Amino acid sequence: MAPTDHPWAQPADAVAAALGTDASTGLSAAEAARLLAEHGPNELPSKPPVPAWKRFLAQFNDPLVFLLLGAIVISAIAWVLEGAHGIPVDSLVILAVVTLNAVLGFIQENKAADAVAALSEMTKATSTVLRDGARLVIPSSEIVVGDILILGEGDQVGADARLLSAAALRVVESSLTGEADAITKSSDAVAADADLADRTGMVYRGTSVAQGTGRAIVVATGGDTEMGAIARMLDAVEEEPTPLQEEIHQISKMLGIIVVVIAVVVVGTLLILADDRSAETVIHALLLGVSLAVAAVPEGLPAILSVVLALGVQRMALHKAVVKKLTSVETLGSASVICSDKTGTLTRSEMTIQEVVTASGTAVVTGIGYAPDGQVSPDADRDGQPDADPLEGALADEVMVVLSGGTLASDAELSVTDEVWSVVGDPTEGAFLVAEKKLGTDGHREGRFERVGEVPFTSDRKMMSVLHTDTKHGMIIISKGAPDVLMEHCTQVRIDGSAQPLTDEIRRRFTDHIADMSGRALRTLGVAYRVLDEAEAARVRAAGQGDADFSDMERDLVMAGVVGIIDPPRPEAATAVAEAHRAGVRVLMITGDHPATAGRIAADLGIAERGAPVLTGRELTVMDDEALREAIAATSVYARVAPEHKMRIVGALKSQGHTVSMTGDGVNDAPALRAADIGVAMGITGTQVTKEAATMVLADDNFATIVDAVREGRRIFDNIKKFLRFLLSSNMGEVLTVFCGVVLAGVIGLSDHSETGVVLPLVATQILWINLVTDSGPALAMGVDPSVEDVMGRPPRKPTDRVVDGAMWAGVLLVGAVMAFSTLATLDIFLPGGLIEVGVSTDDLATARTAAFTTLVFAQLFNTLNSRSETVSAFKHLFVNKWLWGSIALAIVLQVAVVEVPFLQAAFSTAPLDLTHWLVVVVMASLVLWVDEIRKLIMRARG
Repeated sequence: MAPTDHPWAQPADAVAAALGTDASTGLSAAEAARLLAEHGPNELPSKPPVPAWKRFLAQFNDPLVFLLLGAIVISAIAWVLEGAHGIPVDSLVILAVVTLNAVLGFIQENKAADAVAALSEMTKATSTVLRDGARLVIPSSEIVVGDILILGEGDQVGADARLLSAAALRVVESSLTGEADAITKSSDAVAADADLADRTGMVYRGTSVAQGTGRAIVVATGGDTEMGAIARMLDAVEEEPTPLQEEIHQISKMLGIIVVVIAVVVVGTLLILADDRSAETVIHALLLGVSLAVAAVPEGLPAILSVVLALGVQRMALHKAVVKKLTSVETLGSASVICSDKTGTLTRSEMTIQEVVTASGTAVVTGIGYAPDGQVSPDADRDGQPDADPLEGALADEVMVVLSGGTLASDAELSVTDEVWSVVGDPTEGAFLVAEKKLGTDGHREGRFERVGEVPFTSDRKMMSVLHTDTKHGMIIISKGAPDVLMEHCTQVRIDGSAQPLTDEIRRRFTDHIADMSGRALRTLGVAYRVLDEAEAARVRAAGQGDADFSDMERDLVMAGVVGIIDPPRPEAATAVAEAHRAGVRVLMITGDHPATAGRIAADLGIAERGAPVLTGRELTVMDDEALREAIAATSVYARVAPEHKMRIVGALKSQGHTVSMTGDGVNDAPALRAADIGVAMGITGTQVTKEAATMVLADDNFATIVDAVREGRRIFDNIKKFLRFLLSSNMGEVLTVFCGVVLAGVIGLSDHSETGVVLPLVATQILWINLVTDSGPALAMGVDPSVEDVMGRPPRKPTDRVVDGAMWAGVLLVGAVMAFSTLATLDIFLPGGLIEVGVSTDDLATARTAAFTTLVFAQLFNTLNSRSETVSAFKHLFVNKWLWGSIALAIVLQVAVVEVPFLQAAFSTAPLDLTHWLVVVVMASLVLWVDEIRKLIMRARG
């Protein structure tokens, strides 16, 4: 059996040897590049992309387009019945409209797809590998067979791999096996015929590390992985439509039914009123009915919606908020509660040790940030200020042990590039590195210690330990964690270079110091150690790579001291919290820090009043659901919480009707992020599991970015309502114009000018032209409209609120009625007979119809200004949208061309207009604007 056939059944070193990989250094960069070029990227098999020509033809696969194609056939038949003289202008014009609509839809879909692809690129999974002896973070798609994966808590496994070592490693494999509980892993071989769930020496692509650390050699990538086998068996699953998409679909469906009924009535009325019911008359009536049905339904809505969402999400990405799904935007705008972590989100995440407390006293560490600029001095007066005297004696010894011990119990690395210092790894662990450099003792431990094992940190234990061989004292265990938890494992304390009993008095002093530091918003962390006896040391050596659990050795520890770490609030966070409150969005701080620290930061940021209650995880545990709901209504700060507490908080808030946003970075946050309406993962400090579970990823880990995203979500939703308002009211105007024009033909004098008895206020090609000119450009321009209203000055939208509510429908009907009145009144003004007899009522039918046609086009252009707000005047922020004015200008130019250019006159049955015609057209079209301004004035007066 070859070692790579059933790698779980072979020794790990045999698998590494078979793949030609040195387990201590990994592949070389050159070899990895060669393998990637030879075998391709580590990506799951997927269906080949649909060719562009197929995507273009798909634009014609729509019932409304079928209607248009039917209109082409009907108009061609009419041309033949009329003697087939010249060219079939109507058929060619409708064909051109259909083709142009397809081209526009194709372009819009491509833009939306490009935007989604760009966002997917930003949220691509990454993995840590060992190459040329150095750790590298690479896109998971670049993993090759033979790579050494470095696994840690919260990582998403990037490929199928054989474990080389594992320290308390547990992996969630529910995506493959259906097993909900995390599986304990080891580097031991198992039987070749072991089931997938029993292959404890393997980790698989798509699974996630719940706890511990490990190293593994990649044995399969891409389609050769277990996940790839599943992917090959599955067809693409259609994504369920969101409530917004569903509502728009229902609106289109309802409009379609209404318009078909109206079209049937119009066609029937035409035929009943017609004196001549020849085939030609029937064909013309059917052509008008089909054109009316097509024009009245906003068939471009889905494409426009996708483009508007894509453009909005791109704008969010530019502001560091990466939304993974376009359709999540509608939820963002309705967020009513933001549950935020503290560290790195509301604060800078530039962890800096400011104080060190030991049994002999307190030392102050100066300097902020990761640059090791500063010093460590005694603080004899305990006023937080360094003394002039140097650090010496017992205090110096104890501070050195605390800082060096914290550094040894760390995986972080301190580096400098172009005089900019940074920490690779956990910021808190990096703080020990920086402080030790300030103390100047970091060189004293070089070559003295070698790590031989570890007990990883977990959120439940709130501590971690490492085991080192020490050339001076043998083997030692060094522990680091929450001081109150750590002291429960301690029986001794270091004083003046020796271990002495940890008395109640010393415990009390430590507890008082911890409370004092926490009250000053310092995060506290304790360090302890113990020299192992020979039996324990032998057990560690026998474990080899450290698969054994050494947590039982975390006993009888020697307390070295406690550090106070400062993480100052972000300067923009307080402003963002105030803006969220102004928008009716409640902000909750949920952190694992000390209650005093959480309360102080929350008060500084305006999340809660100073002295406001802080609920702890222990208090939440004993509450039933009803008590929790009551507590959440009155409390905004939560400290020392566990993952299950976050889940309960989310559930309680949602049960009260809130739309909840929850932030997180660790693997333990993933369930709460998935349960929330908007899961927000940290892009810098967040684990891959958290990013996968989240709806949105913050590229800068900044709370202010969440508030900006809520603002942008509200703006996008407002813009969707704007173009819906515009499209529905404009199409309503077309329907009412044709319907009322046919029904009232005798009243307005239209029937007196018909030779065939078929009375057409607008011809079919004119209706199609209106749809083409006014539906796409202006609607898209409104999709990127700057806010004309104060979107953060109103409460969040309720999930039950309709996108198109009763007020909007009332406005749609009013504007549509005014459009129809303006259009038909213009027709009556220029046409002899009818209700309006004025001096200009001397034109023929073609000229009067052209004036009415142009009035309807211009009325819809005026309607673009109306539609930018339900209540705000169109004259407020009138010129802020250059795209809207550009689309209006283009539409005007095109309409003038249709009216004045001879070959277009033949295509669209128009006649040239003189200055009087143009003035009347503009005045009548503008009625839409003035009537809606009066409506808005009344609405504002009513509040």
